[in-house]
Amino acid sequence: MVRSFLKHVNIRRTPQREPIPGSVQVPNSAGGFAFPVDDWTRLERFLILGSEGGSYDATERTLTIENAGAVIRCLEADPVRTIRSIVQVSESGRAPKNDPAVLALAIAAGMGHTEAASAALPKVCRTGTHLFTFAEAVQGLRGWGRGLRRGVASWYEGKPIDAIAYQVAKYRSRSGWSHRDLLRLAHPTTGDPARQAVYRWVVGGAGALGPREVARGGSTASYPDVSEHLPRLLAATDEARTADRATVIRLIREDGLPRECIPTEHLNDPEVWEALLEAMPMTAMVRNLAKMTSIGLLTPGSIATRTVRARLADGDQLRKARLHPLAVLIASSTYARGAGLKGGLSWEPVKSIGEALDNAFLLAFGSVSPANKRTLIGLDVSGSMGFGRVAGSPLTPREASAALAMVMVRTEPECRVMAFQSKFEPFPIGNRERLADVVRRAEGLPFGGTDCSLPMVEAMRKGWPVDTFVVLTDSETWAGAIHPVQALREYRRATGIPARLIVVGMVSNGFTIADPDDAGMLDVVGFDASAPEVMNGFSRGDL
Repeated sequence: MVRSFLKHVNIRRTPQREPIPGSVQVPNSAGGFAFPVDDWTRLERFLILGSEGGSYDATERTLTIENAGAVIRCLEADPVRTIRSIVQVSESGRAPKNDPAVLALAIAAGMGHTEAASAALPKVCRTGTHLFTFAEAVQGLRGWGRGLRRGVASWYEGKPIDAIAYQVAKYRSRSGWSHRDLLRLAHPTTGDPARQAVYRWVVGGAGALGPREVARGGSTASYPDVSEHLPRLLAATDEARTADRATVIRLIREDGLPRECIPTEHLNDPEVWEALLEAMPMTAMVRNLAKMTSIGLLTPGSIATRTVRARLADGDQLRKARLHPLAVLIASSTYARGAGLKGGLSWEPVKSIGEALDNAFLLAFGSVSPANKRTLIGLDVSGSMGFGRVAGSPLTPREASAALAMVMVRTEPECRVMAFQSKFEPFPIGNRERLADVVRRAEGLPFGGTDCSLPMVEAMRKGWPVDTFVVLTDSETWAGAIHPVQALREYRRATGIPARLIVVGMVSNGFTIADPDDAGMLDVVGFDASAPEVMNGFSRGDL
C-alpha cells in the first residue's frame, strides 16, 4: 500500500554522496553530504562534548582547531553572548567535563576580552584544577597582562577563607602550574591575617608563617607572625605527613582532611577509607568505588555499602553535586569490568553497588517527563561511531549512545530501538536490563558504512507508526541512496503522520542530518544532561 501511494508522489531521492539540490549541504568528513551547524550550535557542542578522542573520519587535532575557530567567530560576533554561554554551560553542570569551558574562556581572554573573562573566572574555574588549566591555556595563547593577573588575584581574594584553604590543600598542581606559581604571578593583597597565613603557607610552607622582613628595592618590608591564624585544615595537612594511622583517621574526622592530603602509606587501609567516606563528596565517592571495593571496605551487606547505595539513590544529592550522567556511566562501566584500564587495580564487583549505579545514571538526568509518543530510536553503530571517545571518557560514541537509548526506553512506554550502519539490526533494550550489559552489547555489534536514513526507510517498509524518530549519530552519513531528511519527508507523506526527527550529535563536529529550516527536526548535543527533557518536550510539541 505504501509503495502504491508513493507512485503518485513526486519525491526527489538524492544519494548521500551528493548534496540535495538547492540545499545548503556541505561535504562531511566521510565523503557524504550533511547540513552544516551554525557557529553557536558548534560552540554549544564543543562546550559539552569537547574534542578529545576525535572521530573515525576527523582527528582530534582537526576537531580542536575547527571548534576553536567557532569559539573565535562567536566571540567576534557577540562576545557578551559567547561568555554568557560559556558560564551557563559550566555552572549548570550540563557538560561532562569543564575543560572545554575553561579553554573557551581563555580564548576570550586571549582576544582581549580581559575584563569580562576575569569577571567570569570564578564562575567557570571553581576549583584549583580549573584555574591551573586556565593558566596553562592563557600562557599558550597570549601570556599575562595586568588585567588577567588582577582576575587571578580576585579568584583568591573572593573565596571565603575555609574555601580557599580547601582549594590549596586538595588541588596542589596540574598542567605545570601550582598555587605557588599563581600567587607569585598575581600578588593578591589582603589585610586578613588568616588569608595572609594561607598565602605564606602556599609559598613557603609552615616555616614562612613567623615574623619576616623582606628587602624590596632598597627598603625592608616587615611581616607579622600569622602562625596562629593558619586554618586548621592546613595545619592538619602538615601534621598528617608524619602521622600514624590513628592520628590520620582523627584528622580526617575532626578537620575534614581530604584523600589528596593522606600519605600514600595509609591509602590501602579500610579504616582510613571508612573515615573518608563519612564526608566524601559525591563525585569523589563515585570515582573511588573501585578502590574502596578492592581494599575490602565495600562488601555485600556492609555498612559502607549501604551508605554508598543510599547516597546514590538520592537524586537531590546527585544534582547538588553536579554529578554528570556520563561520570556515572563511566563509573558503572568500569566497576562492572572489575579491573581498571590503567594500572593493576582489580576488584570483585558488589552486585548491589552496580545496581545502584544503574539507577543513579537515570537519576543524574533529573526529572524527565515522558512524551508518550510512538518513538523509534536509531543507534548509529557504523565504523565512525566505534572510534574516538565521548567527552574524553573511555566510552566510544556507540557505547554512549546505547546508554542514552536506555534512558529513553525507561521513560517512554511506546519505544522501539534499532541499530543501523549500512543495514538495519534490531537492538531491543529491556526495562530491567543492566546498563553495563547494554553498553557491552552495543560495542559487540558489527561495523559498516553509515546510512542515517535507515530508521525512516525501515519504519516505512515495515509499516510502523512512528511519531518521533531519534537518531544518535556523528552525522558522518554517506552510504544511503536517499538522504535522511528526504526519507523522513517520504515517511510523512506516505503515512500521514507528521513525524518529528531528533538528531543527537555524539561528536563535536560541524555536521547534522537535521534540516535547520524544518521546524519538525531538532538537533541536540549527546550527553548534555538536559537533553532527555528537551527531547521529550520537542516530541510532545511543547518546543
